[in-house]
Amino acid sequence: MKSISEIIQYETGNKPQALKRLNGGDINQVYHCITKKNQFVVKVNYSEKYPKIFEKEKKGLELLNKSSFIIPNVFSNGSLKQLDYLILEYINPGKFINWEIFGENLASLHQITSEEFGLDYDNYIGSIEQINSCDKNWFDFYANKRLILLMKLARNKNLLTNKDCNDIEHICNSLKDIIPNSLPSLIHGDLWAGNIISTENGVPVLIDPAVYYGHPEIDWAMLDLFGNFPKISFDTYNEINPLEIGFQNRKDIYQLYPLLVHLVLFGSGYYSAVKRIFKKYS
Repeated sequence: MKSISEIIQYETGNKPQALKRLNGGDINQVYHCITKKNQFVVKVNYSEKYPKIFEKEKKGLELLNKSSFIIPNVFSNGSLKQLDYLILEYINPGKFINWEIFGENLASLHQITSEEFGLDYDNYIGSIEQINSCDKNWFDFYANKRLILLMKLARNKNLLTNKDCNDIEHICNSLKDIIPNSLPSLIHGDLWAGNIISTENGVPVLIDPAVYYGHPEIDWAMLDLFGNFPKISFDTYNEINPLEIGFQNRKDIYQLYPLLVHLVLFGSGYYSAVKRIFKKYS
């Protein structure tokens, strides 16, 4: 706590009057800080543990800010006494989310495009480094930079069998027959219920990005996997930025990536969900 107080005083010139630990920080320590003049969210971690994690989060938030979503402003990031930190605007949380506005805003995010899939820097999804080396071919990018890399991490932890790895390679070789192509669209990349908050008026706010330019269906598939969303949100989105027919039948291909992430991070409890996808497409 002393180091966090020092960070706040160093960056704001004011001592914290109150520090409250916030839930949801699986990787970082996250605090709500109240000073004489303002309120902040402060995220801290050890500098050597996840190199440049907050620098990359800051850049991700800046990219998301190009959309219609409300994104917390970044006050500062830096290092002090072996701690990396990120200081963000504190948004008083609302008790509900306007899901119609969410659909509109997600469409605006996905209408931000690039010439290539990926990003000009790597970042993190959870505590796993996410490799974003650019590729003009979506099928190759998703196969090589997402599924195969996670397959290798899981195999190294003995969480997948050789047969499982063969199944993933089969899926990768069949992607052109399963999923549609897409323009490279800016996506949140880790869009589950815990990374969506709201203002007091219910306007949706995005936090904790794992951004890159990918397929818009990635965000919807993850949101469906780790949190429900009302139909009006999906319908509103599709009026503005329609997905190709058949998303509900193929969304599990895009859920395979976050499931592999969770398998690597949290262990065999996610194996059965991964295995079901293998069986469907093998």
